[in-house]
Amino acid sequence: MSHSQDDNPITHVTAAQLNRIAGQGIYTSATSVDPDAVNVAEALVATLNGTAETPLLTADLQQLTEQVRQKATIGFPRITADDGVRLSAHTIKLNTSEPRPVVIVPSGWTPFGWILFEYAYLQLALRGYHVLAYTPRGIGLTTPLPGGGFVDAPWTSEGTIDVAGSSDWTDGSTVIGYAQQHFNPSRIAFFGESYGSGISQLVAANDPADRVDAVVALSTWGDLADSLYQNDTRHLAAVKALIDFTGGPIERKFDPATRQLLEDFLAGRNPDGVKKWLKERSPSSYLDDTNARGVPTFFSNTWHETLFPASQTIAHFDALTVPKRLNLWIGDHAAPEGAGLTIPFSGPNVPVEEAFAWLDHHVLGADNGVAAWPPVNSQIMFTYKTRIDPATGQNVITEPAVREAKPSWADVTTSTESWYLTASSTDRRDGGLGTAPETGWKREFTAGQLTAATAVDAVITTGQAEWKGNPKPYATGTFDRRHLAVWTSGPLQNARRIRGVPELALTVRSSAAATTLVAYLFDVAPDDTARIITHEPLTLLDVSPGENHNASWKLQAAGYDLAANHRLMLVVNSRDQLYSDAGDGRSSTTTITSVDDSAAHLVLPLG
Repeated sequence: MSHSQDDNPITHVTAAQLNRIAGQGIYTSATSVDPDAVNVAEALVATLNGTAETPLLTADLQQLTEQVRQKATIGFPRITADDGVRLSAHTIKLNTSEPRPVVIVPSGWTPFGWILFEYAYLQLALRGYHVLAYTPRGIGLTTPLPGGGFVDAPWTSEGTIDVAGSSDWTDGSTVIGYAQQHFNPSRIAFFGESYGSGISQLVAANDPADRVDAVVALSTWGDLADSLYQNDTRHLAAVKALIDFTGGPIERKFDPATRQLLEDFLAGRNPDGVKKWLKERSPSSYLDDTNARGVPTFFSNTWHETLFPASQTIAHFDALTVPKRLNLWIGDHAAPEGAGLTIPFSGPNVPVEEAFAWLDHHVLGADNGVAAWPPVNSQIMFTYKTRIDPATGQNVITEPAVREAKPSWADVTTSTESWYLTASSTDRRDGGLGTAPETGWKREFTAGQLTAATAVDAVITTGQAEWKGNPKPYATGTFDRRHLAVWTSGPLQNARRIRGVPELALTVRSSAAATTLVAYLFDVAPDDTARIITHEPLTLLDVSPGENHNASWKLQAAGYDLAANHRLMLVVNSRDQLYSDAGDGRSSTTTITSVDDSAAHLVLPLG
């Protein structure tokens, strides 16, 4: 089972490597898993299946594998789908005649398929579950051979990627059938991170025999269309990252029809067809089925999620009537749970431990307090306490961020306040945010340029640093006012507890027939450095050049404490590296104004 990303031999796992992964996360970029994290997974598997020629593991990992081998039988089967596609799988079957539940784990969208989270499977086995992990069709490392042809890694599944479509749901049902035949389980749960989380929800909603008893969905989506094509703005960076992270060439990983849809998405063609295709892959489209089946579902997401932004998951969660839990964390995609699924920690990884506790209650029947959990628990940005690590110069968290439990998402916001966009602020370059409406002003900028006001420096890794205590600092003086507009409040006399979904309304006119606006909310400290609270793009496709157009849109949900003496800053520009822009980088003039007392204001949710 040795076949690393660059076909390097498996090396000994060291405590230093584990500490670094714990501190920095498992991703080195949006399309690159840390090679050490892969090496840990491969070393665990090689030790389990007896192919390790020399000891590869730290003492605690060696002990973990020995504990599991003493109580379970390890397997690496291929499961044949209805259409003959063979799925790579991994089983841990407990050696007992007593019926035990099985946890089925469809892998995430990575070149490493099921292998990456081997540590989590071992933890689940020790908790008393059979485990069946598998790689969804088409996913996994596929390497071209010098003389032509390809070779697949052992964890790579045959077929082409269906992007959580009906073939993936059918495959999930086939895997359930395999589990029933080989484990005779007492109950069946699905546990997924990222791609595997969406598949888990979709299988639970669509399995013809209604055999799924619980779902854990980490870094998940509810509505894939809203995730990737909201407000007529395409989330290009997210889709490009996914296309580049399948583990093989696009023509081998996707069938012609899927390639055409992906090309349409990237080129901005066929929007109705693309959105329909995405809706078919959205758990929210099968809400009634999930509710009718009553499948207990655990969600985990992040405030600054760049692949599946939080608000669409929140909306799906809110509409479910099943037993449910939503954890919201600081950071970006997979940052909270990724390392906890991959390596041991000196203390518990709370995002993963709570997911396991959910399974223990709903599948094992454990009386562990989960029944009394409030349905919503939100970590508040950036309320952790930190110190500087002299060795790295980075912050290290010494006290975790505050978490707030609520009985429902509706209870997160208890009131709202309106901030009106005004002509001027203490910085004469900018507009202001005030308590009274003001008309007759305008702010004009040249659209089409990227600016220093940006959601993230990089998909996943900026949020990974944020999760570990190092949120991106913004120097607001570097925001180029030629290409954006700024409105800032005065120093706040009282702190604000921002809780929920901010909304922005303004009047815009453009010299072009279509325009993109990207709105950002920043927390500006007295020294003029800032941290981002939230953002959201909007593309207007029906703008008559030179004519006023009223625009309103919701920003992404936020849980943020804005301190007294800080200022609230609203920035609007025309481009962000995450998204498509209507002008395709061409210059045009955007004018923001307020034509009446209600036309330009920000509604801030408070809690």
